[in-house]
Amino acid sequence: MRFLELRIPPPVVGLIVAAGMWRVAYLPPILELPKLLRLLVATVLGVIGAAVAIGGVMSFRRAKTTVNPLKPETSAALVSTGVYSFTRNPMYLGMVLALFAWAVYLSSMWSLIGPVLFGLYITRFQIVPEERVLDRLFGAPFAEYKKRVRRWL
Repeated sequence: MRFLELRIPPPVVGLIVAAGMWRVAYLPPILELPKLLRLLVATVLGVIGAAVAIGGVMSFRRAKTTVNPLKPETSAALVSTGVYSFTRNPMYLGMVLALFAWAVYLSSMWSLIGPVLFGLYITRFQIVPEERVLDRLFGAPFAEYKKRVRRWL
């Protein structure tokens, strides 16, 4: 399945997963959560997810390196400060949090599978291939960074 590596932009994967979550949200069991609580929790998760993802993009921009997830070989710098000091993948973590926000809003047990599937897919077909490239590009500094900072949290 290597043909899927670095092929589909992660935001597209996220949208596909979000659509699937919406599709299965009407299957039982439906969680009966008060609408205000759902909106509050979904908003908090969404805002945190957006902040983490935007923090990642801003760190890449400051370092003048690519944010294109399909071309990690064009990376010009190893970014390990800011949000990258507590997660190696803040943009993907932000997407997972946004998908959890969507699942909470949908109030469906089945929708909670979506963020997990997204995380598994992104790890296998995006993060692992990116890390292979970064190992080649940055060597020992990247190996040390991987020891210090976890992939997700």
